[in-house]
Amino acid sequence: MEHKGFEVSLPKNPVITMRVIPGHFTTSRAHITHYLGVSALKSNALVARDVARELAIPYHSSTLVETIVCMERTAVIGAYLAEELLQSGSTALNSNGEIIIVSPISNNIGTLSFQSSMISKIKNKNILLLTATVSSGRSLDGALECLSYYGGRIAGVSALFTVPDIMIEHEIHTLFTSADIPGYTVYGSRDCEMCRAGLKLDALISYEGYSRI
Repeated sequence: MEHKGFEVSLPKNPVITMRVIPGHFTTSRAHITHYLGVSALKSNALVARDVARELAIPYHSSTLVETIVCMERTAVIGAYLAEELLQSGSTALNSNGEIIIVSPISNNIGTLSFQSSMISKIKNKNILLLTATVSSGRSLDGALECLSYYGGRIAGVSALFTVPDIMIEHEIHTLFTSADIPGYTVYGSRDCEMCRAGLKLDALISYEGYSRI
């Protein structure tokens, strides 16, 4: 499986590179034709800083951000993103403020919530929602519903990878899309064409990586 992998780099910054492995993968919600290796983008400090610089561009001069909510282990990127947004400059809206980094907690059925001590950092705050991948949109919908419940105002949504035709009410600022990966497809677990073709599952995908089945 791994020997079929290939690299996809951001054209304007080749340091930002994603390892892609084709196969038959499953998440808790769907079956997917490709594994996206975004772990280095989230955990390598030097790469995460470059990622944050790219993700900050749409917000510098137009968006007040008070809290960054980090999904799917993106807190390292979130911290660098806050640093970028807090830099002073003639068009910077956030340079005289502060930005709080928060990650939600998830129960065993995937419902999101926040610690009581963090609710004041969400309610009536301008929230930038940061996540790793948006494939089916279900996890993102859950996060947006959670933030609405706690009274947060969505100032922006950013991701490392997105399927462009996801139907949500907010624009997603993203580094990579499925257009960068020929053949990338997401199936419902009951409607998987790979399963119908008799192809066995290769691995289970989680936020941390994949585990062979």
